[in-house]
Amino acid sequence: MAGQIMLSLPTIHCQACIARVEDALAAYPGVTSARVNLTLKRVAVDAAPDVAAADLVGLLERQGFEAHELDVSVLTETTTRTAGRDLLMRLAVAGFASMNVMLLSVAVWSGAADATRDLFHWISAAIALPAIAFSAQPFFRNAWAALRAGRLNMDVPISLAIVLALATSLWETWLSGHHAYFDAALTLTFFLLAGRWLDARARAAARSAAEELTALEVPRAWRVEAGTAVEVPVADLRLGDAVLVKPGARAAVDGVVMNGRSEVDRALLTGETLPEVRGPGDVVAAGELNLTGPLTVRAKAVGQDTSLHRMAALVAVAESGRSRYTSLADRAAKLYAPGVHILSALAFLGWLIWSGDLRVSLNIAAAVLIITCPCALGLAVPAVTTAASGRLFGKGLLIKNATALERLAEVDTVVFDKTGTLTTGAPELTNWDDLTAAQKSVARALAAGSAHPLSAAIAEAARQEGCSPALLDALREKPGFGTEGEMAGRPVRLGRPDWVGVEDDGQTDTIAALDAGTGSPIVLRFRDAPRSDVAETIAALTAQGLNVSLLSGDRETSVAQFAGTFGIDDWHAGMRPEDKLNMIAKLQEQGRRILMIGDGLNDTGALAAAHVSISPGKALDAARAASDMVLLGAELAPIAEAVSVARQATKRIRENFQIATIYNVVAVPLAVAGLATPLIAALAMSTSSISVSLNALRVRGRG
Repeated sequence: MAGQIMLSLPTIHCQACIARVEDALAAYPGVTSARVNLTLKRVAVDAAPDVAAADLVGLLERQGFEAHELDVSVLTETTTRTAGRDLLMRLAVAGFASMNVMLLSVAVWSGAADATRDLFHWISAAIALPAIAFSAQPFFRNAWAALRAGRLNMDVPISLAIVLALATSLWETWLSGHHAYFDAALTLTFFLLAGRWLDARARAAARSAAEELTALEVPRAWRVEAGTAVEVPVADLRLGDAVLVKPGARAAVDGVVMNGRSEVDRALLTGETLPEVRGPGDVVAAGELNLTGPLTVRAKAVGQDTSLHRMAALVAVAESGRSRYTSLADRAAKLYAPGVHILSALAFLGWLIWSGDLRVSLNIAAAVLIITCPCALGLAVPAVTTAASGRLFGKGLLIKNATALERLAEVDTVVFDKTGTLTTGAPELTNWDDLTAAQKSVARALAAGSAHPLSAAIAEAARQEGCSPALLDALREKPGFGTEGEMAGRPVRLGRPDWVGVEDDGQTDTIAALDAGTGSPIVLRFRDAPRSDVAETIAALTAQGLNVSLLSGDRETSVAQFAGTFGIDDWHAGMRPEDKLNMIAKLQEQGRRILMIGDGLNDTGALAAAHVSISPGKALDAARAASDMVLLGAELAPIAEAVSVARQATKRIRENFQIATIYNVVAVPLAVAGLATPLIAALAMSTSSISVSLNALRVRGRG
């Protein structure tokens, strides 16, 4: 019986990537099908029960793709994506219906009279009533929910205007009246749905970071029973179980090492660049990657009590705090909705008292609602957001959240993670040229026998130079120490300085040692290379009046040296995930508005808690999901550009509100005076909406 394996693929970006992934997986024995979802950056694999997810991860990594196993049971389609499709369908219906009714209305405005006019009005009613009953449901539902809760929102005047326009138009058509607002009701619905769809499209990109974190938990583990390792679901693990963590696998539980010795990569959890040695009695946390040797771990925390799950809970809490942000549109709605209702009611009462004609009074009240209905306000924010998003996308920055630009315009402090954000995240050998040709040859041969990040850096340096490996005998890796072998009967070693026989001189934070069989070991020095435009980015942010801080899980010497190089005065080292989250919360309690930029699991809580956040495109899925924006390339320059564009966008949004206000100041007296015919209403709505959209497009320029 086939099962499904879900893998996260953070680095895929095009159709060629999809083809390579699907072809590679389809060719693997036991795989029946593989389907890539580029939007979610995932692949669903149907495979035989004996196919292990770890094998598929290794296969894809050999093809050049980063891959992580996800737990299928915790992944669900977000409601924002479903809502976006629903809105698009309703938008299409409203657009099609409004075009047809507008054609009939043009004939009426051109002079059609009597029976011809009545026929066109009845045909318009036949089109408008079912179209609006379907398309305007989001407004009706939201308005009804608000009224039941005893409050007003923007959908209340919208719904009232649509219903009153249809009711008065039907009444006028029944009485052979001259004016009907079927076209206005449909056009109003179409414009407002367009604004809602633009907003929903932005929200659809923002998946739950807490969901992603939970899905990264290992779905299966190897439990040791009577000396034999048996694969079981993680949900079946209990406190005290002995769990085998194989090399290349992630720990499924928090626990203490019983047997084995290995190096553990904690970078995604702590930000620390170097692996740490774990042996009997040492603590291992869920989510840590075992690199070199098998470990048997006694479970001390399982399921929801693990450190990884607690981090997911922190992210969920932080996300809920950000969701309480009130956008400019929502703030405008609080003032706008009651004002529109009062104005329409006063117009109705005034005309009823003056004329005594209920029909005329209702028509004028409907005209006031239609004229004042917030087409311009409904487009003010989405139009600007879409224009600004397009400009920043061209610069290499993807905006995922509808209110991200508004929040970004308010920031006064930028907080960076170091490893993988300001740096490349991969060790770089700095003194390769100091080695002799013989030492380089031995170093490459020893590095080939290890998956350690420093060994990978040595192998890369040798590959770029074209250095061939020496012929070694008895090559083996000693977990927690390094690799060793024999060359012409002499022992050779590459690994920890104290194991090779060298003392750490403390000159650099990251070192290894090589004994090429001469008895005189040489120190190999590494650094996590900064990105090429770090200095320019920090200078650009500072020039815009922003404070720059650095929070890193790395050791103090490394962080201090990096901060000093780039003139960052406010820096903190050895920061755990909860430390970063608490630091962000503390700064924001002091009234600071924080832009957080990070890439790892250890940053997700801080990313979700910050006023606004950005992650690199190569960040882990959970970090990208927790962020409001994602850098698409390796450059940091779009960050400073984004702050500038966000400030421009907020300025344009406020200008759009001013345009909407001026429009109402001019149009409302016409409606109250009874001069707002359907033609005038259509022209007024279209003019205001087009003006707002054109003003929004100015964000795409330089000013």
